[in-house]
Amino acid sequence: MRERVTIIGAGLGGLVLARVLHRHGIPVTVHEAEPSPAARRQGGMLDIHPWNGQLALEAAGLTEGFRELVLPGRESYRVLDRAGTVLLDRPDDGTGERPEVQRGDLRQLLLDALPPDVVRWGHKAVGARALGEGRHEVRFADGTSVVTSLLVGADGAWSRVRPLLSAATPEYVGVSVVETFLFDGDTRHPAAAAAVGGGSLFALAPGQGILAHRESGGTLHTYAQLRRPEDWLAGLDPAEVTARAAGEFDGWAPELTALITASDTPPVLRRLHTLPAGHRWDRVPGVTLLGDAAHLMPPNGEGANLAMLDGAELGQALAENGDDVENAIAGYERRMFERAATEAADEDIYEVMFGPGAPHSMVALLAQPEASTR
Repeated sequence: MRERVTIIGAGLGGLVLARVLHRHGIPVTVHEAEPSPAARRQGGMLDIHPWNGQLALEAAGLTEGFRELVLPGRESYRVLDRAGTVLLDRPDDGTGERPEVQRGDLRQLLLDALPPDVVRWGHKAVGARALGEGRHEVRFADGTSVVTSLLVGADGAWSRVRPLLSAATPEYVGVSVVETFLFDGDTRHPAAAAAVGGGSLFALAPGQGILAHRESGGTLHTYAQLRRPEDWLAGLDPAEVTARAAGEFDGWAPELTALITASDTPPVLRRLHTLPAGHRWDRVPGVTLLGDAAHLMPPNGEGANLAMLDGAELGQALAENGDDVENAIAGYERRMFERAATEAADEDIYEVMFGPGAPHSMVALLAQPEASTR
């Protein structure tokens, strides 16, 4: 394949694609809106699955580097009720198949595996248009543009590339999240750290819950999740967001509410969205999507893994099909559509976590033997 591939978005999926293409000698450029790799925190912990994420990293030739990033002991998890009573405590006994890494570390591993000029930072895509014969133009916020014969939208939920293929837009799923961080938890927040344990915490009740992960250095990364209208907390300043969110957990154990009220960073409000289940499009020459741009779903542990496998499979298809780019993309899209539809049909984890049976419904789910294959 001789054409240069243009990728919009330097998330995990786009970078895996870039790395696989680079390994096969295919020229590639990634355009990323953020001004630098350190512009913001890159999310929290990711469990990397053997049936998708690990396969993608193997295709990228980065299995060894990935293993060096794994945080030991993080495959443990516990379920608590609102009073702080431990209902399930499953320690990490070393037999799990889904090792945990920090998203930012994994992203940096992928960036370090690419030549420094592959990623063009500070290139925020604001629109794209077809020019005919499979060529497309992407416009950036700084007034520049690029014309390409092969465009890949890896630019997430609000993709600027997606309208070239589909009129679908993300819809709110009814869950809002207030994200917080407590640093040096064992020393500065010992009660909250003890509640979280060594890995993941699910403190749940019908309609709401506090989810937390122990990151490196004793950081406690928390997501207070509630089923609320989309305009909940709209227009409030950070202190008001904290107060209102904490008020929703009035009467909960103080070591749990401290994960919200004692945050060492301003709270970040997120609203969860999804694309329609089974989202797909007719083949359009010269352009495709991967990851959340193609099949956005509420966070369920699979999103980053699916995006990386998308990137790996697309890169391999382009490498194996030579100059028959359209055949490569068509085959990739068929497999990606099937995979995303299967995932969308799986059990609704949010109904398990926040439905009328919570927290015992989550205990029942996590008490099942871990599936080793998909």
